[in-house]
Amino acid sequence: MSTTGHPGPSGTDAPAAASREAASVRAVVGLLVLFELTSGFLQGGIAPLLPEIGRELDVPDADLTWVVSAQLLAAAVSVPVLGRLGDLHGHRRVLRWALVSIAVGSLLVALAPNLQVLLAGRVLTGPLAALLPLEIALVRDRLPLGPARSAIARLVGALALGTLLGGVLTGAVHALTDDVRLTLLVPAVLAAACVPVSFLAIPESRRLARGRLDWPGATLLGTAVLLLLSGVAAAKDDGPGPAALTQLGLAVLLGAVWVRVELRTPEPLVDVRALADRRVAPFFLCAFVFGVVYFGGQAPDATFLAADPDTTGYGFGLSALSISLVALPAAATAVITASLTARIAGRVGYVPALAASFALVAASFLTTAALHTALWQLVAAKVLAGLGLGTALGAMPTVIAEAGDPSRTGVTTALYNNVKTLGGAVAGGVIAGILTASAPHTTTPSEPAYVTVWLLCAALSAAAAALTLAARRAGAGTPRP
Repeated sequence: MSTTGHPGPSGTDAPAAASREAASVRAVVGLLVLFELTSGFLQGGIAPLLPEIGRELDVPDADLTWVVSAQLLAAAVSVPVLGRLGDLHGHRRVLRWALVSIAVGSLLVALAPNLQVLLAGRVLTGPLAALLPLEIALVRDRLPLGPARSAIARLVGALALGTLLGGVLTGAVHALTDDVRLTLLVPAVLAAACVPVSFLAIPESRRLARGRLDWPGATLLGTAVLLLLSGVAAAKDDGPGPAALTQLGLAVLLGAVWVRVELRTPEPLVDVRALADRRVAPFFLCAFVFGVVYFGGQAPDATFLAADPDTTGYGFGLSALSISLVALPAAATAVITASLTARIAGRVGYVPALAASFALVAASFLTTAALHTALWQLVAAKVLAGLGLGTALGAMPTVIAEAGDPSRTGVTTALYNNVKTLGGAVAGGVIAGILTASAPHTTTPSEPAYVTVWLLCAALSAAAAALTLAARRAGAGTPRP
């Protein structure tokens, strides 16, 4: 990458100054790692607590998926907006804005008196998904390709590690306090602490884009996503009636209008043409699938493990701490594979590593669908998922960032996160519908409904693995100069 600093007094001083600057930037990556640890803590800590939140606020199991989906809905809109603002005004500045919103939202979640306020807080934490693309843009702006790859791997590994710590530590705090609100205050305090840290030695981006934010595109995208999820929710509650079909139809119509507007806008919020670029298009589809299986499975896994087998005929009646401990081996595996992504991909290539990761995830969900009557079966299946998800977390953003236009890295990586989080948000509504439809006269889903969810995730993961291999043969994922 080029540098724009002032030249030294001699030709030999300039390389030395650049080397010192690169070393300084690598040290600052440690602060960005802290933000990703906190981001993972917030994301991983909510899933084990979902059954307790449901009992505290009297929310049915099937509706708990919306606690995850609300944050993903906000992320689907805020990620491209914040990514573009970062490209225009500086990624460090926008990173600070995002951290403030996350801190306020986390506090609101901890103190929420009802589901509505809780969902509002989760919406304010939507920028969690924007942290990584903003950090990746900072790293790629300041470091050469090799060190940038290593830094990105560290950031992704920190996210995975934070997710692991979030599940275990929030479960432990709840076991000690038996108070879900006090437990939720722990991540809120961590999020608040990140705000002053962001004003330390983190450098600002040097290469800023020209133009302005596409407000019409942002408004249309937000409205379309909101109508899509509200239509899914209406179909879940009342079946495919006029209200649900109207909202879903309007979502499709607004989505088409949004695509047309983005194609005609000189500086679009989302580079829709990138979705048709053979270099990156297949991986955006894979990112959507990743969002479905990664985010969409969190709430069903928690409620299945917490279900009382004497009442439902399935489940294990686990507490929040026990749920997090069941997920611990898989989370640890994901941390290890995410941190080793650069080495793994260095041997086999980033695209083949991505295909193998989706194949492992598919095998995990198939195993879960067939064997879920003993805890060791679920733990073994989730370790397979951890192997795949960790590798995919590390490989996918690198593949997309390198195949995209270097001058729009923030927007490209934001689009990746946007597609991924949109997949999770849509999956939340669809999964809630599957679980609710299985038992229309009770709040407890049936066991076959969970099996249906796992088989759906397996099929999507297998399709993503096949698509990745086909894309490789077609030359997709080739790094741009």
